Amino acid sequence: MIDKLLRDLIDTGKVESFIYNVMVEIESEEKYNKLVKEILRKMEENLYVKPEKYKWKVGEVDFLRVVIKPEGIKMEEEKVKAILNWPVSKLVKEI
Repeated sequence: MIDKLLRDLIDTGKVESFIYNVMVEIESEEKYNKLVKEILRKMEENLYVKPEKYKWKVGEVDFLRVVIKPEGIKMEEEKVKAILNWPVSKLVKEI
């Protein structure tokens, strides 16, 4: 439903949606504010929106178990630690 509501904005490449998550990537705060207002307007026409439940103007997002930052995408630190600390099997029985 959100994809349908925001299709024209998603097509610009500045908005992404997945289930009930909407992410916005804009270079300037002015453009960001304008785009977020447009998104909220479109959503309020068809959905009940509680702005206090949203995260605004964050530099880092945990999404689908990865961390998205302006510098790039990386795995969650806990996942990396779990892999690095994985016990090494020495016996066939342990495998």
